[in-house]
Amino acid sequence: MAQGKFVTYLRVSTKRQGDSGLGLEAQQRAVTDYLNGGAWTVAGEFVEVESGKSDTNRPQLQRAIAACRVYGAKLLIAKLDRLSRDAGFLLGLEKAGIEFVAADMPNANRLTVGVMAMVAEEERRAISARTKAALAAAKARGVKLGGDRGATLSTEAKAKGVAAVQARAESRAADLAPIIGELRASGATSLRSLAAGLNRAGIAPPRGTTWSPMAVSRTLSRLGA
Repeated sequence: MAQGKFVTYLRVSTKRQGDSGLGLEAQQRAVTDYLNGGAWTVAGEFVEVESGKSDTNRPQLQRAIAACRVYGAKLLIAKLDRLSRDAGFLLGLEKAGIEFVAADMPNANRLTVGVMAMVAEEERRAISARTKAALAAAKARGVKLGGDRGATLSTEAKAKGVAAVQARAESRAADLAPIIGELRASGATSLRSLAAGLNRAGIAPPRGTTWSPMAVSRTLSRLGA
């Protein structure tokens, strides 16, 4: 039985299918059947008319993924092959913290990605074994290994850490930009009203449990708005 928040993503491969509704109706029916009963909410719905050969040129999919991050929702699709046939792309969703479920194969979100992750882990293990063997051979030849293993971070490493934190904050702000735009269009122009709108939408703030005007101000600053 479905529980929690979902963002739905439907895709057809041709413009003719998109215009006629062929293919989309069956996907919508599958999603509706999956959500029949339970305690759930749909935080967003996205439809794409694009070939499945490309995972990068799919703007609606990227919007759906961003919505999942913003709302803390699962990505719900009708069929697994509507999302991607590329194992690396599916593993990327897992690493990004995006959970997904396919209505035609509800256990595939964990089972399939878990198998793919095991394959990737085995490849990493093989690479590690080859590296250790190469180091052992080098050591046998008299090559000096190792170096400074102190825990003190260099200035460059610290700067990279700060940059990584800023990059995550800017990425989060970019995910929120369309929602803030919709709130403004509906009349929420002050920081307080924007904060109230984000709280009503159930979107988690960067810190704490609720949005404050100051948190909204920081997000707007990152967006240059």
